[in-house]
Amino acid sequence: MVSSREHESDPSSQSSAASTPSPEALARTLARHPRPLGGDTQRAAGGSMLDLTAQVINNRETPVHHLRIQRKPDWLRARVPGGEGYERLKAIIDEHKLHTVCQEASCPNMGECWGRGTATIMILGDVCTRACGFCNIKTGKPPVLDLDEPRRVAESLKLMKLKHVVITSVNRDELADGGAAVWAETVRRVHDACPDMSVEILVGDFQGDEKAIQTVCDARPEIISHNMETVRRMHPAVRPQAKYERSLAVLRQFKQSGLVTKTGIMVGIGEHDDEVLGLLDDVRAASDADIITIGQYLQPTRNHLPIDRWVHPDQFAMYRREALARGFKVCESGPLVRSSYHAEEQAEMLSGAARETHESMRTLLSKARDAR
Repeated sequence: MVSSREHESDPSSQSSAASTPSPEALARTLARHPRPLGGDTQRAAGGSMLDLTAQVINNRETPVHHLRIQRKPDWLRARVPGGEGYERLKAIIDEHKLHTVCQEASCPNMGECWGRGTATIMILGDVCTRACGFCNIKTGKPPVLDLDEPRRVAESLKLMKLKHVVITSVNRDELADGGAAVWAETVRRVHDACPDMSVEILVGDFQGDEKAIQTVCDARPEIISHNMETVRRMHPAVRPQAKYERSLAVLRQFKQSGLVTKTGIMVGIGEHDDEVLGLLDDVRAASDADIITIGQYLQPTRNHLPIDRWVHPDQFAMYRREALARGFKVCESGPLVRSSYHAEEQAEMLSGAARETHESMRTLLSKARDAR
């Protein structure tokens, strides 16, 4: 047995003690993000068990144990990609060497949207300079800046013959303007090539660079969007290279530029309902934004932040009512809603809530086209 005095004089023991977080430090971390970071898959899988006994020296004819993945609720079912429309759109995207956020971010709606001939184009490459805890897009140093990309995007969209397109991008923090010039050129070329197509863009925060943000605003997209992604408390874990207040300032500049302004958030990642309602208040107070989308967070891989809860459709309906009551003109809220998701059906085929959303979006887009 080692005496307490001998233990205190042991350098390795001192080093171990010094590296242990204090109770105060742990309390601060848990208050900011109550769930383990990095994807605690054993907890995320509920009551699942992982038994490695059969994997040690498995000379017996016993079954190998595997980690059981948590079953999604019944309301989270997406269409498997396929069909004529899907194949046609995929061929155009492949031919013009374009990237889509549908593929890169593993969007659950890809089969449905591509089948209708709708896709969200992703510009500025497919490697992001940021490492958000929820996102499945590759992180690293982007290899090149493709200045011919705006032309290819415009040509491919002309072939698709869409009424509305959504364009997004990775973050390019290594560029002096964050890619703003390429953004503006892309919007202008698409407007020229497709005069009857409305353009919606989803951009990053450009690290708060007001000049870069204005460069994009001056290209006059019909809708300009920047996602808040999550509530204030969750930002350090979910978006470590972004800032809640900075994102609000970006939305404010969009609105001050006279553009239809949009944002989106995820739920089920650790936030509370009162925090969601607080975010709605913050966005309206800062920017008077027109549109908000609210969808269920889905963990892309076991290395991403874990799912905290499955949000029921009734809860999404509550979020929508609260958003509209606060002055948002459009709120798309549902388990499979994503920031670039739009129903393309005719208004008479939609439910009451979806028909109202359709009509509000049509009004906003009409005004935006007139102002262009």
